[in-house]
Amino acid sequence: MKSAQRGLSLIGLIFILFIVIVLALFSFKLIPSFLEYRAAKNAIEAIAAQNPASPLEARKLFDARASIDDINSVKPEDLEISKDGNQMVLGFAYRKEVPLFTGVGLYIDYRARAGGQ
Repeated sequence: MKSAQRGLSLIGLIFILFIVIVLALFSFKLIPSFLEYRAAKNAIEAIAAQNPASPLEARKLFDARASIDDINSVKPEDLEISKDGNQMVLGFAYRKEVPLFTGVGLYIDYRARAGGQ
C-alpha cells in the first residue's frame, strides 16, 4: 500500500518564512513606539496617584519621569490637566508616524488618561 507523503514542501516553507520575516520587521518598527506610549501612560498614572497640588507641579513631575524613561513624544506642555472632584486628571493624545519602508509609513494615534473618580 502506498501512503501519501505528508509534510511541508520547499515552496511552502519559503512562503511561511517570508510571512514570519515580514511580521518580524513590522514588530521591530512598531514595538519601540508602543513601549514609549506605555512608559508615558505609566508616568501619568503614577503622577495622578500622587495627586499633585497644581498643574505646574504635575508638569514638573512628568518632566522628571520623561527624562528618566526617555519619553520624547509627549512633552509636559502637551499634558491635558483637569480636576474631577478632589482628584487631578492627566491625559495626553498624540499621533506617531512610524516609517516602514521608503515612502511607506504607519500613523498610530495614542491616547491615555489617568486619575479621577
